[in-house]
Amino acid sequence: MARPLWFVKLLKKAFRSIKVLAKLSNLPFMNKLFEILLFKEDNIIYLPKDSVIEVNQNVDQPDNYVLPTRVLEYFIEKANYHWIMDFCICRASMKCKDYPIDLGCLFLGKGVLDINPSLGHLATKQEALDHIRKCRDAGLVHMIGRNLLDKQWLGVKDGAKLLSICNCCPCCCLWRIAPILHSSLSNKVKKIPGVKVFINDNCVGCGTCTKDICFVDAIKIINKKAHITDQCRACGRCIEVCPNDAIELIIEDEDYINKAIKQIDKLVNIEN
Repeated sequence: MARPLWFVKLLKKAFRSIKVLAKLSNLPFMNKLFEILLFKEDNIIYLPKDSVIEVNQNVDQPDNYVLPTRVLEYFIEKANYHWIMDFCICRASMKCKDYPIDLGCLFLGKGVLDINPSLGHLATKQEALDHIRKCRDAGLVHMIGRNLLDKQWLGVKDGAKLLSICNCCPCCCLWRIAPILHSSLSNKVKKIPGVKVFINDNCVGCGTCTKDICFVDAIKIINKKAHITDQCRACGRCIEVCPNDAIELIIEDEDYINKAIKQIDKLVNIEN
């Protein structure tokens, strides 16, 4: 049953206390309860921004590197139903002033037919592709996967027929709670397989990359040099802002896009 608007308004108010709620997941038995209610069967990956993939790297076949948005394009082309939200619930809840509130999530699959029509609209494949481009141009970072939270707050009956594509900003993103959540829950949000972000010798410890840049606070200054922790989801925002070109993303597996697609393809049925 589609969620009524009063429920969405209530959720927006509760969102502001999300970090307090996330801390509860570390209490005995609470992580199990959270998983059953909000995280069961979740599998979500951050996609690195296209701008941080060096397609002309010094390799034998440089043109073989495919940009991460190919993952989104694949599923948009495959899906029979596309739904664009009229707002981002994270940014709307936090009254974001730095990124567009009206660039909401894109949902794929038959499950979108359960969404309250007051929250968004069905879209064509081209409209979905255009929406993703607008989000990318606005500096937002894409996440894609199966997300029980979306099924629950939108009132979708079958989560196996709903694929979420979030367009996230670093200031309001729900998954800023990842370092606070119990590890069994935060580990459901992953970096794309086959890539790695690292600090090179250009780092002077200026701290630019630590100033509200990382979604999961994965960069620390230690002994006057930046260090990336295992919380990193490889979105690439830190690479863009570094004034000294001291942060790099390397592709460790040339087939990383196909492997990401296969991983997500197992999660949902967006054709029927």
